[in-house]
Amino acid sequence: MSGHQEHPPLPIEKGHDHHDAHVDHGSFKTYVTGFVLAVILTAIPFWLVLGKVFDKSSTTGLVLLGFAAVQIVVHMIYFLHMNTKSEEGWSMLALIFTVMLVVIMLSGSVWVMYHLNHNMMPGVMSDSAQETVPESFRQAVPSAPSMPNMPNMPKMHNMQTMP
Repeated sequence: MSGHQEHPPLPIEKGHDHHDAHVDHGSFKTYVTGFVLAVILTAIPFWLVLGKVFDKSSTTGLVLLGFAAVQIVVHMIYFLHMNTKSEEGWSMLALIFTVMLVVIMLSGSVWVMYHLNHNMMPGVMSDSAQETVPESFRQAVPSAPSMPNMPNMPKMHNMQTMP
């Protein structure tokens, strides 16, 4: 009656299926294990900070960074299912590249900020850091007539004695 013809369904090819049988998407047990580890790795740093367990804040900061790194690994393994076998190692290679870029960017930023602080704020440095500063920066600039290295310079007038 109409010009519409029915076609048989196309066969599904094995290579085009995105959900292969050998890929592990995790079970309830792995998700619960990851969740418990994430809660523990969050609660311990809170206790360390609120309980003031360490005297020095730098020690506390380093320990917190360690817990953060471990928690990142837990999330990648238990929730993102990253390992060396998934996607033929490409996800691990992408992770390594990303970590390298982040480390380069962070260390470069800290390096630049340190040197900017060191070079732009010489008056704020401590006494031990003053030893590396040249003598000419530590003392006030002497008046022009007493400068021995500039004999050809004309005598400068002192602005305070001028009428």
